[in-house]
Amino acid sequence: MPWPFIFFPFAVFRFSFYLPSMESSISRSQTRSIESITALFEQQKQHQYEVARSSVRARIKKLKRLKNCILKYRSQIQEALYNDFRKHPSEVDMTEIYPTTSEIKHTCAHLKDWMCDEKVVTPIALLGSTSYIHKEPKGVVLIISPWNFPINLTFGPLVSAIAAGNCVILKPSEHTPHASSIMRKIVEECFDEKEVALVEGAVETAQQLLSLPFNHIFFTGSPAVGKIVMGAAAKNLASVTLELGGKSPTIVDETASVDVAARRIAWGKFVNNGQICIAPDYVFVHKSKMPAFKDKIKSYIHKFYSEDPSQEVSYARMVNNNHYKRVLGYQEDAINKGAHVIHGGKTKHEEDYIEPTLLENVPMDSELMTEEIFGPLLPLHSYENIDDVIKIINGREKPLALYIYSRNKKKINHILNNTRAGGSCINHTGVHFYNTHLPFGGSNNSGIGKAGGKAGFDAFTNNRGILKQNMPNALELLTPPYNNFKQKLIDFTIKYL
Repeated sequence: MPWPFIFFPFAVFRFSFYLPSMESSISRSQTRSIESITALFEQQKQHQYEVARSSVRARIKKLKRLKNCILKYRSQIQEALYNDFRKHPSEVDMTEIYPTTSEIKHTCAHLKDWMCDEKVVTPIALLGSTSYIHKEPKGVVLIISPWNFPINLTFGPLVSAIAAGNCVILKPSEHTPHASSIMRKIVEECFDEKEVALVEGAVETAQQLLSLPFNHIFFTGSPAVGKIVMGAAAKNLASVTLELGGKSPTIVDETASVDVAARRIAWGKFVNNGQICIAPDYVFVHKSKMPAFKDKIKSYIHKFYSEDPSQEVSYARMVNNNHYKRVLGYQEDAINKGAHVIHGGKTKHEEDYIEPTLLENVPMDSELMTEEIFGPLLPLHSYENIDDVIKIINGREKPLALYIYSRNKKKINHILNNTRAGGSCINHTGVHFYNTHLPFGGSNNSGIGKAGGKAGFDAFTNNRGILKQNMPNALELLTPPYNNFKQKLIDFTIKYL
């Protein structure tokens, strides 16, 4: 989902690097039976009110325990993600460890304020009463997380769910078994399963979980699966937060710094092998800047990943052969329809390796331009009129992110005011995810609801409106039987109060 902060605020890079064995041991998947999943749900359902009554101090204690355990198993998390798709330890630190520990720190610092009852104004017509909003947990919640950033996108929502006082069942992706194994170890060490439990398994396990009447479901994944999750939730009238994806466009206008744009787009696109839902999916570059932009982005690809990325330890791989073949299929379809590879294109089937690849003349009806790529292929398009670009963007589903590279405030505002997206960065790519004060999420096809920080807490919270009557209310004069005097009072109330 997210990608590393390009100017990472702490010196987390390790200069000593290890290559754990691809054959490192992994414990057998703890796939549960249908009966045990149902029993687990019922156990949490019975325990939910005790968890809901937990104090600010108790919740912060749980979150700090989780943070300490993540740091305790930091090296094992790095090894697990290398074994799942050869992710570099520094990249694990930046995209998995730091976002999670940062979320915990931010939540602990603000949780007391978030949990407080919120006083609201009471209208004159209800004189004699006071009103407030009470923050209560939704109850028993399900978090279904994806494979591309398994630690971050499992534990991030978990932090919000715990902060809000819920019982939680986690269902990580079966495509990253090493990551799931270490997460299960952390969860079992930190929590009693009647409060937080992690359930491993494939599609059948997910279907069983979705059949249960959870109070809220938090799903991160594709729009196609998001529709299935929402349909299942609807059967139990469960609320949902859907963190989806889509094709995030990037615009580099004639006033932009080509060097800055090329550097930040190159890293934002090719980190994690492009398996990021907020990665640039296609780039529009002003015609006057295109030659320089192509030269610069090629230069930065070489700088980041060397002349031969297949030998560079900083470059990850596709998570499995199915996704490798899916992305290659998009490339072949585009080439068959007239696209040209202007950089990269090399592959290694036995490693699920695809080189960072740039393409141009990519037809708008090709799979590369209609499907979310989720891989290291980047189509480049030149433009002259920004309104033509806006028309193309608005003719598609709302993206999860839209990126603008420009030095002209008027042009930036024109793009922002005439497009829609879940979030945006101006002169950067993807780093809005790292600001815990910003809500993160999509709109319509790219998602429903927001996550992170206060928005994440709110996603797992029911705002319970409460009115307390302190003395007789004037509205009590308007009870039946009705008469002319009462009608005059009603008329006065409607007109003036």
